[in-house]
Amino acid sequence: MKRLFFMIVALLAAQPLFAQDQLPPAPYAYKQLEDPTLEAKAQRLMETLRCLKCQSQAISDSDAPMAGDMRHQVRTRIKAGEDPEAIRAWLVERYGDYVSYAPQNKPIMWPLFAAPLVILLLAAVLLRGRFRRSIKPENGQ
Repeated sequence: MKRLFFMIVALLAAQPLFAQDQLPPAPYAYKQLEDPTLEAKAQRLMETLRCLKCQSQAISDSDAPMAGDMRHQVRTRIKAGEDPEAIRAWLVERYGDYVSYAPQNKPIMWPLFAAPLVILLLAAVLLRGRFRRSIKPENGQ
């Protein structure tokens, strides 16, 4: 009896996980804009945005429901006259830097670029000291 109760509770708790897949796709998820110029602008932007559910696939190529929702947002905002960079900024604010294939240069990123230089400099200093000691002639000879 306890086992049956826990199985029912587990199934009811897991139901929201499948809710997104059961919803119909957003109107502009798979439908292009009527204006070819606006659609081209939306397509260029969608090719630079990463699907968060797929293996680093662009939202323009992904069939995931989340990518469809993101395509709908991009097309709706482009149709409303919003700038593509403003849309990118909104998506980055909402989903984080990972959503964009063009990451922003922020001050917190400088250790990523400085660390290899520091390691190379440290290796050069250590190797120089080691070679200097091995080349020095001994006083007794």
